[in-house]
Amino acid sequence: QVQLEESGGGLVQPGGSLRLSCVVSGNIFSIDVMDWYRQPPGKERELVARIFSGGTTNYADSVKGRFTISRDNAKNTVYLQMNSLKPEDTSIYYCHVRLRAFPRNNYNDYWGQGTQVTVSS
Repeated sequence: QVQLEESGGGLVQPGGSLRLSCVVSGNIFSIDVMDWYRQPPGKERELVARIFSGGTTNYADSVKGRFTISRDNAKNTVYLQMNSLKPEDTSIYYCHVRLRAFPRNNYNDYWGQGTQVTVSS
């Protein structure tokens, strides 16, 4: 089994910062992609930031220059540092990974439960 545990969400004022963490545990042979998605109220889930196993990163245009994704492969953890937060960043943030549990397995996708981020004065 694989589990993803997110933390770090909360309420913050506009212009503030938060750091999200997602720890992956269980049967892990190798992790390829680690992502953060978000789903604002009444909207579809969207990719916020992605980091590949080699360290290459991608960001949604709306967060470029404000958010930074990073990963600690030794700890099977992915982070999302969010600075200069705006009210429109308010959403549930989901951690997603694509990993192989055992050497002969295919890669599969796993999701966390989500953590609420609210940006409001």
